[in-house]
Amino acid sequence: MASPASTRQPSTKSLFAASFVGTSIEWYDYYIFGTAAALAFGSLFFPQASSAAGTLAAFATFAVGFVARPLGAAVIGHFGDRIGRKSMLILTLMLTGGATFAIGLLPTYAAIGIGAPLLLVVLRIVQGFGVGGEWGGAILIATEHASPRRRAVFGSFAQFGVPVGVLTSNLAFLAVSGLSDEAFMSYGWRIPFLLSVLLVILGVVVRTRLQDAPEFERVKRRNATSRVPFTELARRQPRNLTLASLASIAAPAIGYTVIVYMLTYGTTVVGFERSTLLTLILASTVVWIGTIMASAVLSDRFGSKRMYILGAVTAVIWPVPMFALVNTGDWSAALLAFVVAAIVQGLMAGAQGGLFTEIFDVRYRYSGISIAYQLGGMIGGALTPIVATALFETYQSSTAIALYVSALSLITLLSLFGIRKITAPEGESAERRTPTPSTG
Repeated sequence: MASPASTRQPSTKSLFAASFVGTSIEWYDYYIFGTAAALAFGSLFFPQASSAAGTLAAFATFAVGFVARPLGAAVIGHFGDRIGRKSMLILTLMLTGGATFAIGLLPTYAAIGIGAPLLLVVLRIVQGFGVGGEWGGAILIATEHASPRRRAVFGSFAQFGVPVGVLTSNLAFLAVSGLSDEAFMSYGWRIPFLLSVLLVILGVVVRTRLQDAPEFERVKRRNATSRVPFTELARRQPRNLTLASLASIAAPAIGYTVIVYMLTYGTTVVGFERSTLLTLILASTVVWIGTIMASAVLSDRFGSKRMYILGAVTAVIWPVPMFALVNTGDWSAALLAFVVAAIVQGLMAGAQGGLFTEIFDVRYRYSGISIAYQLGGMIGGALTPIVATALFETYQSSTAIALYVSALSLITLLSLFGIRKITAPEGESAERRTPTPSTG
């Protein structure tokens, strides 16, 4: 019989803190790597390459983390479905934060030669592995405590961490961007990486105070957890796994075009100052956060799928005018481009947590939403900066890049029409005959 402590429902504040704070830290760690790849890693770790080749190599190292993310999603999701959500969330923080701190201590190519980029790749893989299991657990620690009518709002708690991660990572780099180029390349780029250790400690303290949700605990008490969650997921819900993966492409495709590729394109092609672009991206994240909140509330009222489709439609339309505005070289036009891109991402992010929680059975839900999210992120996020760099080198035009991002968003839009919510999840069916504790 469960103890009172195990059935006590955590407050909305504690759920928000555990979901939001940890995810913010994870994405701070992840985005400072992307920013550093755009601004510094090419010359520091790949100095023998040409400027374009060095940038491609730095972005390729950035992409390695995305390749590791589905593996992390599968492994951490496996234990999250068998052991529990809370313990895996603490593990993901330590993996990602530890790797990020170590990157800040790395010697460069000038110091140890080929060992420097190799170590950078290894740490990037560890970082990506940790992030791979973060999002799914952060979503579930909130949504599985929520009533069905509030799942999108609770699911949005973790989604706030993405723009806040962008906000804090850009603030960190903005703080050191005033250094001379020599000082920035010598030690300035390391500071945001080293500061992450303080944030990780905060996140671990917050997450250790939570318990797994009653919905999952009931499955554990009946010894009904899946022995091999991914195998059962692939056998029983292959359609939703595939479509959810495709549905996860558009948001990172838009996001990484702005927060990673634009830092290179805007400075080297259009002529913006580095600090100007960082400030504009920083300002747009405020709109991103507000849009997530509005989208989550509207999702619980009108349906998560409808709001997600609205976001995907705008993702198809916006890339061409976005690049046209940036190409003017005017900061106000670029700000408008980034603000609308933030709205596009926010519409999908606010709906995603609630939708994905409802399309996978609780017995393999951690694995399902984690793998789908990370596979989509790998296609939309890892490849986009690399493809964008190669397309511009080939065509010397941003139009090809914009059309590529629109095509990825169209894939997401079409996939959403085939996603179906589950009506009687196997892991929950036995409990449906008895009352469950109120989640408030």
